Amino acid sequence: MTTRKPLSKTVRFEVFKRDGFTCQYCGATPPKAILEVDHIVPVAEQGGNEEGNLVTSCFDCNRGKAARLLSVAPESLTERAARVAEAEAQLAAYRVVMEAREERIEENVWRVIEALFDETSTTNARYQSVRRFLQKLPLSEVTEAAGIAHAAKPWSENQRFKYFCGICWNKIRSAEGE
Repeated sequence: MTTRKPLSKTVRFEVFKRDGFTCQYCGATPPKAILEVDHIVPVAEQGGNEEGNLVTSCFDCNRGKAARLLSVAPESLTERAARVAEAEAQLAAYRVVMEAREERIEENVWRVIEALFDETSTTNARYQSVRRFLQKLPLSEVTEAAGIAHAAKPWSENQRFKYFCGICWNKIRSAEGE
């Protein structure tokens, strides 16, 4: 036999709050009904105290269900499961899009750095500066600024980078002034 672990008052309250202080089986609410937390998969059937296995139930529904499994989940639980599944799918798709965006941004930063310097190594500060310029200007404009700065070959890398930054800031100010 499985030992029942008591639920804290905090967990009970969070389940009640999540379910809108409404019995998820019959729709009863206080003060006409006394609310309890029910295990969807009963403890007797190895159900745990995870929030996903807990549901708000009125005293009568909880006693009526007892330690039996639900053969059919109440519609509200089925709908909630569908919403959670949809939210998870959207979140996964969002992560894919954001990872692709991040990869594209990183590729663009390195393109500019390669156009600006003869080597592809750079400091984190320079990397972050190029990244910020790409947030404010189109890639073509930042690459153009890198080409102009690189054409001034006699300069040191530090002078070339400062010149590049100046060109980018002038482009930003010009765009903001339009």
